[in-house]
Amino acid sequence: MGARFRDRFRADQEVDELPHHALLNIVHIPEAAVQSPWWLIARRMLYALILLFTTSLVAYWDRDGYHGIVTFQDSVYYAAVSLSTTGYGDISPVSQQARLMNIMVITPMRVIFLILLVGTTLSVLTEESRRALQIRRWRKRMRNHTIVIGYGTKGRSAVTALLADGLAPGQIVVVDTDKGVLEQATAQGLVTVQGSATRSDVLKLAGVNRARAVVVAPNQDDTAVLITLSVREIAPSATIVASVRESDNSHLLRQSGADSVVVSSETAGRLMGLATVTPSVTEMMEDLLSPDEGFSISERVVVEEEVGGNPRVLEDVVLGVVRSGELYRIDSSEAETVEPGDRILYVRSNVDPEESAL
Repeated sequence: MGARFRDRFRADQEVDELPHHALLNIVHIPEAAVQSPWWLIARRMLYALILLFTTSLVAYWDRDGYHGIVTFQDSVYYAAVSLSTTGYGDISPVSQQARLMNIMVITPMRVIFLILLVGTTLSVLTEESRRALQIRRWRKRMRNHTIVIGYGTKGRSAVTALLADGLAPGQIVVVDTDKGVLEQATAQGLVTVQGSATRSDVLKLAGVNRARAVVVAPNQDDTAVLITLSVREIAPSATIVASVRESDNSHLLRQSGADSVVVSSETAGRLMGLATVTPSVTEMMEDLLSPDEGFSISERVVVEEEVGGNPRVLEDVVLGVVRSGELYRIDSSEAETVEPGDRILYVRSNVDPEESAL
């Protein structure tokens, strides 16, 4: 247990030693929308003018300690030549107070003023290093996030469900080999890692050893098995949910370390069969699986008032009770009484009560 805990929080030395260009080509962290360059220039000019005006006020307030300052115009002139480091010398501090004020106030303003003037050039020259540093800092502080491997139909649906359940986009990392689909994920505010998840270095770049859960949703079953094996080896404590097309391969995923296996082909086939006989049942199932509207299946911790009672009499429509990681259906004897620490599966309405009242 101690070794697992250390592995979860220590950095991956072989990953951290990767060169800048390797990180930039693989990992992408969404950033705020880029502002217009004219607005950036105007904002920096405004900051420079504020510094110029502030320096002028400081110099004019202490004008008795300066040689050559008589009017406020003189102080503005002194501020301009001083902040720009021109320094003609026709106006200079002569008293001890003015010199101290120049050291403590005007000199820091002079440095900030120069930084503002050359800020655009510096930002262009240091952009690559800044992004690489941002990625390294993100990897060090990222904990308990969710990794979605494969951003196809299943992966996108999984991300939609996670976002609807309240998970922040910054807590989701998408791993895929297709740059096009990763750009779609980035547009949603998700962190992306480009590469094959069958490789351990790609998984480590995504921080799999510190992840809370991993969703394995590739297009091929054999790829899913290999990815699950790799994830379980690196992250023994992570929850792995894997998707498989054929039910015959589900036991391979469980043997590889998957905690839950979803058979996509059988699930779709059952819904298609139900649709031919009872379309309303299929409609209700789709409604329950849609997190944004109608009803959905959710899970919550029991409150103190519910302990000791029968879950069938609760206000919520309870489907089952989760106790010590084990799910008991509502019709089982273990689910007749709610115990402290239990979690209940129930049907939740996604409609705002105030809106429904209207």
